[in-house]
Amino acid sequence: MQIVRDRQTLCRFFVRAVVATALIGLAVPSAARADLRDGERSSLMALLEPVEPQIEPVPTLVLERTDRRITSTGDPIWDLRLEIPGKPTRRFDAVSGRANRQNADRDRMGSRAPLPAGTYSVGPVEPLADGAYPELGPVWISIEPTFTTGRRVLGIHQDPSAGRLNTQSGTLGCIGLVNRKDMLDLSALIERSGTQRLVVMN
Repeated sequence: MQIVRDRQTLCRFFVRAVVATALIGLAVPSAARADLRDGERSSLMALLEPVEPQIEPVPTLVLERTDRRITSTGDPIWDLRLEIPGKPTRRFDAVSGRANRQNADRDRMGSRAPLPAGTYSVGPVEPLADGAYPELGPVWISIEPTFTTGRRVLGIHQDPSAGRLNTQSGTLGCIGLVNRKDMLDLSALIERSGTQRLVVMN
């Protein structure tokens, strides 16, 4: 019997609390209630709004065409720069594609055109045996498009024939650095910085 009476007392207390809350709500002026609802709605919307993720800057290679050319062969010189947060930008002269194929289909395999514009992932630095690949220089760094294209087997390497009148100046589509020392310096910087991203601008 005591348990029943306690339950009845609890129920009566709950009913009184609900009624009191309702009466207080009626006592609040309608304008104030509207402001309260608006405030609650604003708070709710703030909670539901997507939060923009904070993207930390990462080391990035950027390839961009310039107005300069190699005088002897007419190959356009591309500016390859390495941007490392908090460090001075390093720049290297490069070629991409053949001089007479700069306007060819950049998404077609075998076109000998420059790299298609877009973002690429950068692979590891791979030293090459001296003389094993005469047109690739001392180092190969693979790059992989992150977008759909017909181009494949792409990389960054030196172009030992850059500026030479032997029909080999330029590349089949890769990025070819003009100077051997630049290729070695770039490779060391990529390894130290952990660079894994390349953006081809144009």
